[in-house]
Amino acid sequence: MSNSAPSPTPKPKKRRWYNNFIDAYRLTAGAEPWVGWAMAGGLLASAGIGVGIGYAVGHPIYVGFLGAMAGLTVAMFILSWRVKKVSYAQIEGQPGASIAVLDQIKRGWNIEQEPVAVNPRTQDLVFRMVGRPGIVLLSEGPSSRVKKMLKDEERRVGRVVPNVPVHLIEVGRDEGQVSLTKLQTAVRKLPKKLTGEEVASVSHRLRSLGGTRPPIPKGIDPMRARPNRKASRGR
Repeated sequence: MSNSAPSPTPKPKKRRWYNNFIDAYRLTAGAEPWVGWAMAGGLLASAGIGVGIGYAVGHPIYVGFLGAMAGLTVAMFILSWRVKKVSYAQIEGQPGASIAVLDQIKRGWNIEQEPVAVNPRTQDLVFRMVGRPGIVLLSEGPSSRVKKMLKDEERRVGRVVPNVPVHLIEVGRDEGQVSLTKLQTAVRKLPKKLTGEEVASVSHRLRSLGGTRPPIPKGIDPMRARPNRKASRGR
């Protein structure tokens, strides 16, 4: 009988930055074929401007090189901008898409991953997060159906923490709603009213309200559809 030790599990191959770049480009170009031309145009335009300025000042190679580097930055910006749009479009309309987007700014926020209110017939949802602006209630569903759900949840949290600001945000495409692409900006613009200690205290008190666990996929993550921004820039 052999007493040889089992062979160690091989470590997964380290993923290089260019693999993330290729994935990001393929994802974006599949939905928006023009993005490659836009990136190439930004690169060539910046390099051309650099060469032109270089000839004017007597250093065409040096300044042209700087222009090319600036062009790479422009190309990466275009890709990062469009890959975000494409990835958000892919998850738009899926349950939990708003929380998946806001997970990217979770620092300073306590975000409930499960909805706190659900309409079982229509699958309209309300999520809750607590941060320095106070309590934010986010709805997913048509505006005509979610307004009552938001108001009901606002009254519910008001009974537990009556002096904390509550912000209502409808996520969607209806008039007056906030689209996924603008959701992070809308949340960041909310005025800060609480301290870090108050955020923790309010979150703790709200946990007593519990939540709802509907039969929906958990953890929809747009970052799985695109690499992170640092990887896209090649860092």
